Amino acid sequence: MEKVQGEMEIERWERSEEMSDAEKKVVQETWSRVYANCEDVGVSILIRFFVNFPSAKQYFSQFKHMEDPLEMERSLQLRKHARRVMGAINSVVENIYDPEKVSSVLALVGKAHAIKHKVEPVYFKILCGVLLEVLEEEYANEFTPEMQRAWAKMKSLIYTHVTAAYKEVGWVQYPNSTMNPPVTAAVTAAAGAAAK
Repeated sequence: MEKVQGEMEIERWERSEEMSDAEKKVVQETWSRVYANCEDVGVSILIRFFVNFPSAKQYFSQFKHMEDPLEMERSLQLRKHARRVMGAINSVVENIYDPEKVSSVLALVGKAHAIKHKVEPVYFKILCGVLLEVLEEEYANEFTPEMQRAWAKMKSLIYTHVTAAYKEVGWVQYPNSTMNPPVTAAVTAAAGAAAK
């Protein structure tokens, strides 16, 4: 894994704060409105993710050379992946009151990305931050501090479970990583902003 504020940063991110029932309800209510427009919101999230963090495209042979957001938006492969991402988040949200099911869903996601796709886990941190940005923009008039806290905890919960799965499979940084120092600085800045 690339160095993003060293190993201490990862340890800090791996401790998620417990969500109250009221926060879980807020997440489910917000998500039901978001998921009604699942594909378009998912595509918006992925386009922003790939435009702001182009190094993340290295894991997607189908659209890793796409630069134009409109081309990305029209990509059937990107839309398909957006539906998968949104579906995984939906499974977590639907089962938010069942910690074992949440853990199981996110363990599958984490293990697949670690073993099969060899995606560096820092990208989950960044993607969760992008998700939160899109939600804040989409619901600007109603994104209360309570809603922001609930989603910040949800973001942390997702990342905690995914990184636990990476550790479980003995994740190591792969030498073919194309991350470079300027990208690492941008990732560090984004991860710090997403943590707030």
